Amino acid sequence: MLFTPKEKGQGLVEYALILVLVAIVVIAALTLLGPTISGIFTTINGSLGTV
Repeated sequence: MLFTPKEKGQGLVEYALILVLVAIVVIAALTLLGPTISGIFTTINGSLGTV
């Protein structure tokens, strides 16, 4: 037990990698679905203006 490995830094790096992966997935999803979502909001905005 004198030379136990320190794993605090390793856990932090793993959390950072997961965060980066989630950010990449969210950016990719928004890039692909952006025009569709924009069209939906435009339709909703147009129908709210006519009521």
